[in-house]
Amino acid sequence: MTRSARHHLLREAGEARVEPVELFFDLVFVFAITQLSHRLIAHPDPRGFVETGLLIVAIWWTWINTAWVTNWLNPGRTRVRLLLFALMGAGLVVSMSIPDAFGARGPHLAIAYVAMELGRSLFMIAANRVHNPTNAKNFLRILCWQAAAGIFFVAGGFAAPESRLWLWAAALAIWTLAPAFSMYVPGLGPSRTIEWRVDPHHMAERCGLFIILALGESILVLGATFAGMPWDGATILAFGAAFAGTAAMWWIYFNIGAERAEHMFRASDDPGRVARLAYTYLHLPIVAGIIVAAAATEWVIAHPHGHAAPYVIAGSLGGPALYLFGNAAFKRATGARYWPLSHLVGLGALAALAPVATYVEPWLLALAVAAVVLTVAVWETLSLGARHRAIRAAHEGGGG
Repeated sequence: MTRSARHHLLREAGEARVEPVELFFDLVFVFAITQLSHRLIAHPDPRGFVETGLLIVAIWWTWINTAWVTNWLNPGRTRVRLLLFALMGAGLVVSMSIPDAFGARGPHLAIAYVAMELGRSLFMIAANRVHNPTNAKNFLRILCWQAAAGIFFVAGGFAAPESRLWLWAAALAIWTLAPAFSMYVPGLGPSRTIEWRVDPHHMAERCGLFIILALGESILVLGATFAGMPWDGATILAFGAAFAGTAAMWWIYFNIGAERAEHMFRASDDPGRVARLAYTYLHLPIVAGIIVAAAATEWVIAHPHGHAAPYVIAGSLGGPALYLFGNAAFKRATGARYWPLSHLVGLGALAALAPVATYVEPWLLALAVAAVVLTVAVWETLSLGARHRAIRAAHEGGGG
């Protein structure tokens, strides 16, 4: 092996594992998720929902882009670790700016965010230039798209709050459309997913861990809110409903879907396409649903009595609906021949609750929503559990 081969920054071929420095990097995003849910709690109006939604999209993209990068880079290398530490520092600035992102901290968030995106891509171009020139070219395409989006993002950071919303929406639209358009750049052409040598185990594990982080933040919101409230009957029932609903959300993602998806991911002839659709795009509504549901938990436990306000209804129904839709689409894209019936029925049940939600107290609405999510989890387990165990046994028996 040459000295160059020994000292390059890319992972060796074979199944990659998530390294401790990647988990350390994720701590910044625990903070970011907390900031997002608290921002939504503090701004429970239509504009607050839209602004926080844009910020959720932004945070998701910077995290998943880093997950892609560490799928290729070796976190055991000092320069890769230094890259992650630099991204963490910029990520802290972004996270600290979230509460006042559409106020005085907009410029700070914009500059730090764009620096993360451009700096990461420039690092990847240099790291891949010799040992994976195809990927270096891919990141040159990505850099072009990010630079175009970055113009809107930085301009938005310095614009008035009314214009900032539209400029940041334009930037995030560019970021979101780039993979769908294969990062096409005139003169460089499109990137083909078949060329992306993705490690399925690492990508699936990274995304699963992010779901754990988001659900963990829900538990923190639940515990912190309930601890400061009088423990009367309605509050206790609201707490129990929120906890049961969060546990059911974990079950819906991890009991069958995540493992089945990874098996399909490993067997795919085009793992790059699976990673782009199932793990890059379809995890966004899953994460967004968890954050919105966490905010709704705080609203319900803090004010369990009286008629449910419109924002409580929107969060209580919209968060789980986003989560179920994201999981249904994820499972459809990773092994199911159809949309999961249990999830579709769950979405229908949540929609059916909307007309009556204004007539019930928040704690009772929370119980109804928890019952829907629990029903979906139990239904899927009973209908697919035996089949899933048989498939798992076949994979283990075959060593795959």
